Amino acid sequence: MTQTIQTATRGKLTGSTIVCLLMLAACTSTPKPPTLAIQAAEQAIANAEQGRVADYASPELAEAREKLTAARAALQEKKMAVAQRLAEQSRIDAELALAKAGSIKAETVNNEMKKSTGTLQQEMQRNTNTGAQQ
Repeated sequence: MTQTIQTATRGKLTGSTIVCLLMLAACTSTPKPPTLAIQAAEQAIANAEQGRVADYASPELAEAREKLTAARAALQEKKMAVAQRLAEQSRIDAELALAKAGSIKAETVNNEMKKSTGTLQQEMQRNTNTGAQQ
């Protein structure tokens, strides 16, 4: 009789252990929606648009927008990991577009300064030659 009670107790313990493990697995397998990542991507795209990035880095900005749209679609389909990854990629693409545009703008300013410096040097040379002839 004691053996029957022990066997029954083991069966209940094993069954309840399995149920607890399954419940725990169900709780941990449902990732949270990547709302912060999507908000960060939206903000990065907005920053890029304010910086007039489309004039200089349009392909990168377009890629960021496409990935954000895909992230939102994945969120609707409850594919949280995919949505998280796409949102992060979108943010990075928007930041890349902003950095690329900044680099192009700086290069343009640098080229204009070189041109101005060259013009000043020519003017100085001309003034030097004119002063020597007088």
